[in-house]
Amino acid sequence: MTINYKIMPVNLAKSSENIGRIIYQWQIQEYEKYDRNKKWYLMMGLVGSLLLLYAIVTANYVFALIVILFGMVLFLNDMQEPIKLPFTIVETGIVVGNKYYKFSELSNFWIIYNPPAVKNLYFSTSKLINHRIQIPLLNYDPRPIREYLSKFLKEDLEQEEEPMSDRIARIFLLH
Repeated sequence: MTINYKIMPVNLAKSSENIGRIIYQWQIQEYEKYDRNKKWYLMMGLVGSLLLLYAIVTANYVFALIVILFGMVLFLNDMQEPIKLPFTIVETGIVVGNKYYKFSELSNFWIIYNPPAVKNLYFSTSKLINHRIQIPLLNYDPRPIREYLSKFLKEDLEQEEEPMSDRIARIFLLH
């Protein structure tokens, strides 16, 4: 019987791994923070109030607690600015923050470039959870990045649109 161990990214804060020279590097935000208008807050407040009322009417106090905690988490998250992380493409892989992924740990990559709405670089990993790494390209030209990554990874040309989860999140978080 053979045991198949999953390869995990190296934490560069705890390791002195030799990753090679830097090819491309830019700063990304930990998550995208959206500017929300009053209408969004009113709609979310109304939805939260209705869910809370339903929980009280049905005497489901655990659900009521979950609704309240969820509202608090959304509020606290909205008050906090996202952390800026360095993203680096190096000779041997990619670095997101202090996590280093060797090219051998990444299955493939694809670029969704539909400015101004979507300009993202995606990497697919073999991990069950967090199987996709999304990197905003910001104002960088994707062509030289694609050319370099193609030397080490297969480009998934079937991916022509951003993942459905990203589209849904953008729709709900913007409006």
